[in-house]
Amino acid sequence: MKSRPVPSSQAPGLLSGVRVLVGRTRHQAGALSNELSRLGATVLEIPFIEIREPRSFKPLDSALMNLDVYDWLILTSVNGVEAMWERLAKLRLPKTALKSMNIAAIGPATKKAIEQRGIEVDVVPKEYVAESVVRSLRRRVNGKRVLLVRAKIARDVIPRELRKAGARVDVVEAYETILPKSSGPRLRSLLGDARHTPHVITFTSSSTVRNFVALLGARSAKLDGVRLASIGPVTSSTLRELGRRVDIEAKEFTIPGLVKAICASLTR
Repeated sequence: MKSRPVPSSQAPGLLSGVRVLVGRTRHQAGALSNELSRLGATVLEIPFIEIREPRSFKPLDSALMNLDVYDWLILTSVNGVEAMWERLAKLRLPKTALKSMNIAAIGPATKKAIEQRGIEVDVVPKEYVAESVVRSLRRRVNGKRVLLVRAKIARDVIPRELRKAGARVDVVEAYETILPKSSGPRLRSLLGDARHTPHVITFTSSSTVRNFVALLGARSAKLDGVRLASIGPVTSSTLRELGRRVDIEAKEFTIPGLVKAICASLTR
């Protein structure tokens, strides 16, 4: 059977009859769920991660009160942007404190979240992964001080490689991701019901993959007939590492790229 070309802007109804499980909180699922729904998919939302405040804001607050010592600020997620801005407001620090710094965002969603708050972004890498951030900054940070604001648990590629390039890097946590235990029974119930089992499950980070596997527990489902859709190579690597296949991988490591990849896969 020949593949059907996917329209450059996906038409409403393209995913009609397709059930897609989005493993994000309702607060975060908006862009992905809304676009899938617009295309006719039945969207099922069960969060694989839960965002919460770190145990202490002292390291972040200390860094924010001393922004003038930093040359670069790196933000790697919308969650990090939101958490940092909340602390700026709590500390009554003006956003102008950021304008003397160079700012790098890992991807377009993070860039948009920063720019919506009136701050320009200087660097967005070509590929929206840590390795690409390093390639974009490696020649620009020798002898510079860098502030990396991120989740409690994250890959250490950026600080490790930028330190090798001669930067002094301070890593502060703005939030942490935890396992939402209440999602386990819901997930196992959904995957055990043939009438409602999703056709596609989306994964937007390595954390969503690890928590998905943890939520399934010892009775890990085989997921026969369910396509696993990854936002990019890092997330795909985690799926394979944990014994799961990758059926769909976005070429552009963004939510729109993930939706486009799902459409392309299901309309072949």
